[in-house]
Amino acid sequence: MPELPEVEVVRRGLERWVSGRTIDAVEVRHPRAIRRHTAGAADFAARLEGLRLGTARRRGKYLWLPVTGGGSAAQTAAEGIGPRVTPSVTHGLAILAHLGMSGQLLVQPQEAPDEKHLRIRLRFADDLGTELRFVDQRTFGGLSLHDTVPGDADHLPDVIAHIARDPLDPAFDDAAFHTALRRRRTTIKRALLDQSLISGVGNIYADEALWRSKLHYDRPTATFTRPRTAELLGHVRDVMNAALAVGGTSFDSLYVNVNGESGYFDRSLDAYGREDEPCRRCGTPIRRRPWMNRSSYFCPRCQRPPRAD
Repeated sequence: MPELPEVEVVRRGLERWVSGRTIDAVEVRHPRAIRRHTAGAADFAARLEGLRLGTARRRGKYLWLPVTGGGSAAQTAAEGIGPRVTPSVTHGLAILAHLGMSGQLLVQPQEAPDEKHLRIRLRFADDLGTELRFVDQRTFGGLSLHDTVPGDADHLPDVIAHIARDPLDPAFDDAAFHTALRRRRTTIKRALLDQSLISGVGNIYADEALWRSKLHYDRPTATFTRPRTAELLGHVRDVMNAALAVGGTSFDSLYVNVNGESGYFDRSLDAYGREDEPCRRCGTPIRRRPWMNRSSYFCPRCQRPPRAD
């Protein structure tokens, strides 16, 4: 599953290439791609035609495009064309993108051949020559149209209002997170993956941040002091920013930005996916353990398990 850095890379591409453009036509090519839009494909297409896309936004792993009521298409962000026109979003609707395991939002030339797994196409009412395509090999992802939370500055879709802010959000409250972490009475990796507590952290970056913090994934959250929590959050942010700098983590061709380019942070991973390889700190072979239908990677010397009561 793509995590915060991968979704943020896509968001930045959407902000540059499609924010501010007016939708001319919508083509839904597979019903599963809009299954979360319960009114169906025809309603999805009809409600979007003529609307203008606002600035792409993200919370954790969730990505959305607010929409406004039409108007002339804004300038693209391509260099040399002119200033961007960013509309004020007042429509109260947003397109929520769920990438699932293989979803891709690609900005493609209109004349480019259709991808084998093209599910949704958005054409724009301008002469810029590109369109937005949702491509999804495994059809676990999709797009849906939702009301936004009244008065929310980010035009948050109401269906994800329960999702916590992510650690790269300027409004993330470190002190509140520490208090909630202590109260949760769970183990640290479970807490990091709890999207109602902290969003955007998935299996890969949890393992990486825990390795950097020298913390075992089963460490009880009740044992965390404020300095330890602050240190962990620092490592979570550091590893995510490092991944963002190189376009995220791509283990195969499914994780790409809007131009179809793969990230390469997988070359810099210290724990995840490195079973039996030497720990970069102490040389001890990295171990993998089954964990909640997934795997946890850790150094048995640097990240010692908590003592049994």
